[in-house]
Amino acid sequence: MRSGRSLVSLAHELERQLQSKKDLVVPSSLLRHDTDDTGETRLVIGEGGASTPYGVMPLARRQLADKLKIPYAYFERMRSEQPVLLDRNVNTWLQSDDDRRMIRTLDGNVRAVLSDRYRRLDNYDLAESVLPILQQLPDVRFESVELTDTRMYIKCITPQLKVEMAPGDVVQAGVVISNSEVGQGTLSVQPLLYRLVCRNGLIASDRSLRKTHVGRALGSDESIMVFKDDTLQADDKAFFLKVRDVVQAAVSEATFMQAAQKMQKTLQIHLVGNPVKTVEVLAQRYTLNDVERAGVLRHLIAEGDLSGYGLVNAVTHFSQEVEDYDRATEFEALGGKLIELSVKEWKELAQAI
Repeated sequence: MRSGRSLVSLAHELERQLQSKKDLVVPSSLLRHDTDDTGETRLVIGEGGASTPYGVMPLARRQLADKLKIPYAYFERMRSEQPVLLDRNVNTWLQSDDDRRMIRTLDGNVRAVLSDRYRRLDNYDLAESVLPILQQLPDVRFESVELTDTRMYIKCITPQLKVEMAPGDVVQAGVVISNSEVGQGTLSVQPLLYRLVCRNGLIASDRSLRKTHVGRALGSDESIMVFKDDTLQADDKAFFLKVRDVVQAAVSEATFMQAAQKMQKTLQIHLVGNPVKTVEVLAQRYTLNDVERAGVLRHLIAEGDLSGYGLVNAVTHFSQEVEDYDRATEFEALGGKLIELSVKEWKELAQAI
C-alpha cells in the first residue's frame, strides 16, 4: 500500500484549507478568461470594479474546456501558442451560455468548474465525522491517509479480523474512505483487505456506500452566491451522521469473510498460458501503460506464484511503486475487480498465449 501523510498532517492541511477556500455560484456571463504571454490563465469573476481575478489550476482548465465543448488538446495548444485566440474562444462561449457555474477556489486559485447542481460533501466535514468513528474500531491502525489535488483518502486496518490464505499468509480487514471536492469521484466507503506479508492493500469493488455529488440547482436572486464555511458544514451534516453505520458494515465479519473467500478462490486458478501474454491482456483490458504493465509482470515473476492469487498480488504490490497516490489507489481497486471476475474472464487471462 502506498504510504501517505500522518493523521496530524492531514488535520492541519484540512484546517488550513477550510480558512482558504471559497465557493461561488456564478452566471457564465459574469466569467471572463484571461491568458498572459506565458500561458498563465486567470478567471475573472464579476463585473467592473467588483471583479476578482483567480488563477486557474490544471483540473479547472480541463473542466472549463469540457463544459464549453472545446477539445482539451486544442485548448492547451491555444494556451501555449495563441493565448489571444484562446481567450476569444472561451469568452465567446461563456457570454453565449445561460448556465450558472459553481466555482470552487482555494488559495486564490480556481480548483474546479462545476455545475450549479454539484452537491458539496467536503473533506473537513467528512473527516470530522468519520475519524472519531474509525478510532473506536478495535485496535485500529491508520495505515495510509493522503490529501491529493483531487481526493482525500483514509485507509485503516482493524487487525482483529483476519484470515490465513496460506500458511503464514495473513490478510486483515480494513476500510477505505475517499472523497473528491472537485468533481473527480463520489464519496465512498469500501471494504479493504490488507495482506501482511507484503503490505498489499486490496479495495473490494462492492461498495458499502457511494454518494454522488449531485443535488438540486442552487438558485438565488443575487448575481453571485458565495458559500461561507458554516453553510458548507451545515449542508451535509445529516448525511455524514449516516456514515457511522456504513463504516461498521464495511469492517464487519460478514463483509470481510465474503471478500476474503473471493480472494481465496483465486488460489485455485492456474496461469497455464504465457505469463507475459496474461499481463498484456490485463493491461489492454484495464488500460495500463507500458511501465505499469512491465511492473506488474516483474512482480508476478519475482513472487513466483503463477496463479490468479499471484496475479492479484502482483497488481496490488506494484501499487507501492506508483508515485501518484491517486493512481496507486486505482491499482488497489484493480485488485478488487480481479477477485470479482467470472470464470470465463479468468480463463481468458489464465490461458493467454
